[in-house]
Amino acid sequence: MDEIQKQLLEQIADLHGVPQGAYNFRINGEGAGRRTTEHIDIVTKKDKPGIDIIIKPGTKNESVHIPVVLSQTGLTESVYNDFYIGDDCDVTIVAGCGIHNGGSEKSEHDGIHTFFIGKNAKVRYVEKHYGEGDGSGERVLNPQTIVHLEEGAYMEMDTVQIKGVDSTVRTTKADLKDRATLVIHEKIMTHGKQRAKTDFEVNLDGVDCGANVISRSVAKGESHQEFLSKINGNNKCMGHTECDAILMDHGSVTAIPELTANHLDASLIHEAAIGKIAGDQLIKLMTLGLTEAEAEAQIVNGFLK
Repeated sequence: MDEIQKQLLEQIADLHGVPQGAYNFRINGEGAGRRTTEHIDIVTKKDKPGIDIIIKPGTKNESVHIPVVLSQTGLTESVYNDFYIGDDCDVTIVAGCGIHNGGSEKSEHDGIHTFFIGKNAKVRYVEKHYGEGDGSGERVLNPQTIVHLEEGAYMEMDTVQIKGVDSTVRTTKADLKDRATLVIHEKIMTHGKQRAKTDFEVNLDGVDCGANVISRSVAKGESHQEFLSKINGNNKCMGHTECDAILMDHGSVTAIPELTANHLDASLIHEAAIGKIAGDQLIKLMTLGLTEAEAEAQIVNGFLK
């Protein structure tokens, strides 16, 4: 890896070298390193670009890193990664993509990730997207995440996109069986003329299953964001979705909730708050010696933390 690629890897996966545990690096459309372990296998797909990650039942306290880096201008790819997590696992999966575009052509990575999470398994999934480069070519990321949660399974997703992505459509679909739980924390910041669309659809099919979807975003410049959330309560279940957004400059945000209760004991809630930074918050920080710009930065950083 060259220095640009190393810096991208640090941004999206907090890696300064080879991680502990299983990993698969993908750089400019090619495999760039892989390690499997006794309990985690990674297999290259034969029918399309991507990998299968197979985690044996009962695997505890292990991690998998599968970052993607694009530093070649004009590269466009779709990658299909499937995760098979066995019963009673407790694992962390770190993904994400970083794009450096220094040219005039569009660079795009579309990652399609499908999770099959076994009974009583626990998964923490971290995905960060990042763009940089002084070229005029667009940096485009369109992640798709499909989640199937078996009985008693738990998944926590932390997804972050706070810099440099010109266009993104982020799609997440999930279905939950009895007593399964899905928790999603999304953080997005856009600026300039960037566009970001988030599309969640969760089917609460099992008895006593639950989902909590929380999105926090900041729209600067003339950027626009759209947040769509659809929760279908098909059994005795709990569903909650929340969108909080800060507007700055001429930014705009649209929040569109859709809650459908198909069962008498389905409890579904949606919350949304969109607005500018409160003036009293700015004044308070400015009385402590910060400039207005510094005060705004502090508030935004705290909001997205």
